[in-house]
Amino acid sequence: MATSKKLTENHLSCVICTEVFTDPATLQCHHTFCKSCLLKYTKTQPEAVQAKSIQCPSCRQQTKVTNPDSPVEEWVSQLKPSHVIQGLMDDFGPGTKAVEEHLCSVCTKQGKTTPATNWCSACDVVFCEGCLQLHNMMPGLCDHEVAHLSDHTKTKVKRRFMCQVHRDEKVKLFCKDCKQAICTICCSIKHRACKDVDTIEGMTPLVKEHLTSKIEKLGINIAAANNIITQRNSKIQDVKSNSQTLKDQVIKTRETVMRAILRKEKKLLGDIDKATDEQLHELEADIKSQEIELQMYQQQYEFTANAVTSNCEVDMYAVYESMGETSTDNRDTDSRPAAGRVVFTHDLDKLSEAVNELQLGEVQIVHGVSDPESSPVLHHTIDCKEDGDGKDPWLIDVTVLTVDDIKVTVVTDCSNKRLKTYYTSNFKSFDNQLLLSDGPWQIAKLSESQIAVSVPNSKEIVTVNVTPGPVVLSTIKTSKKYYALACLSPSQLAAGTWIQSHCVDILDMTGRRLRSINTGVIGNPDFIHVTRNNNLLVSEEAVKSLVCVTFEGDDVFTYTPTGDRVLSYPQVITTTSTGDILLVDRGSKKVIQLTESGQFVRDVLTKQDGLIHPRGVSLDGDGLLYVTSDRYVKIFKFYRR
Repeated sequence: MATSKKLTENHLSCVICTEVFTDPATLQCHHTFCKSCLLKYTKTQPEAVQAKSIQCPSCRQQTKVTNPDSPVEEWVSQLKPSHVIQGLMDDFGPGTKAVEEHLCSVCTKQGKTTPATNWCSACDVVFCEGCLQLHNMMPGLCDHEVAHLSDHTKTKVKRRFMCQVHRDEKVKLFCKDCKQAICTICCSIKHRACKDVDTIEGMTPLVKEHLTSKIEKLGINIAAANNIITQRNSKIQDVKSNSQTLKDQVIKTRETVMRAILRKEKKLLGDIDKATDEQLHELEADIKSQEIELQMYQQQYEFTANAVTSNCEVDMYAVYESMGETSTDNRDTDSRPAAGRVVFTHDLDKLSEAVNELQLGEVQIVHGVSDPESSPVLHHTIDCKEDGDGKDPWLIDVTVLTVDDIKVTVVTDCSNKRLKTYYTSNFKSFDNQLLLSDGPWQIAKLSESQIAVSVPNSKEIVTVNVTPGPVVLSTIKTSKKYYALACLSPSQLAAGTWIQSHCVDILDMTGRRLRSINTGVIGNPDFIHVTRNNNLLVSEEAVKSLVCVTFEGDDVFTYTPTGDRVLSYPQVITTTSTGDILLVDRGSKKVIQLTESGQFVRDVLTKQDGLIHPRGVSLDGDGLLYVTSDRYVKIFKFYRR
């Protein structure tokens, strides 16, 4: 029963309905489906129907139909299952439970559960002793080979290969033209025009060899399919994780915008408070002045009233004389200017328009450069010419870091002896410069916030912390002028010099040489990159080659193309997350894509994409490609057209 269940699940189940085959049909590609499922699927493929063929739901291979003018239903109904599938269905398909449980097939149809004892190889049915006697008494059946069920192996070996059209005829021939096993009657009726017919005995070794080869190929396909399924499942997790990351970025962008609005709100509220305080201070000072005058008037009033009511002429004339010196004002009207009024001026229409035009960002499906069907589209350009530059920028290398969720572009400007960083934060763009002792060359990424930069003419390697502005951490003195530089591990660097050494030196973080790795044809390494397998990719302009060697110095491949693809001046190298290699060729103004084993794939970028003297190349976590071009860094996205 375990064998039957396994065969049913793995070989006798339709991949469309996932159930055991119902009236199976096998296509020319040897994939089998239920006829009803295949018919429903075929009706959903108008292009295949128009081409008068049935498309396989599994491999998309087309099966040409014999009667293209007939309805689609007849196309499918005329399909037959392969002999292998039919044999498995006969042995293990629906209705064979009685055989597996050794119950008489005849008695089972009558609702009885009589144990079976014998099996007829011609009828492929099991019988109890009573039903077997009736079977043997029937004319035309008495000569069938019958075996006892106790010898299961023997019965299977003795099973006769019977024609599906002429049930009583054994299959003895094979038509190579039609690729069908047939009986002699079929041969004389339907295959008279066929030119190549052989015996089953003569064809069996070839068929077995073919099927054995097929099994090997299917095993490879199964392993490949399982590998693809594993990769796709991993990709599903990446897509879900990326979705959540993007949502978090949208929320963060919204929060940034809200903080900017709140800052403006706070400023306006502060301006209102300030203007109001000034008004209140002016009014309170005026009230204080009026209170002092009031007190003075009250004192004069009382003094004058007392003089009048005292009947003393001396006092009265004294007050009168004093009144003549200081006149009293008539205070019926206030001649002082009125206090100003604080108002808030706004334009709701303009504000609404600004809010409607506000873009938090854009959601797009961006494909990676590793997708050969994707095409580059220029996304952004950074101009690296700064006010303090004494010369035109000579950009050598570029890398991209993510520091506190801020994407930072770092470039080496050899002619101006500067390391330059560019980033955007809170909707504002920033640039910073770090002046070095001499012209910097290649950048080695140590972490998401730290890099090492080679300064060959000063015999230095400078480590820099990106905050996102560049800050020197240390200056490593070296014994050679190292140009090429890459990070092998947190404690080791790979460095190359222009002294015909045909090797790359492995250094510790103090600049001490630990050992050297042979680089083959590369005598003066210009640039180095470390792959995900810890192999070294090394380029050199002079020999027009790219070499890949292991950490032990064993050669992996040497890429030295000829003809139209010959390299002019190979420069900086980087790799994708899938292991593909991107190589800048300055002379031909290209970025070339190779497989991990060094096979040419395509020209990713060319001079038609606006490349001028390209040298540096880098990829960020979002799949954007950064290329130095003259004084600019050009950033490309990849889309399927």
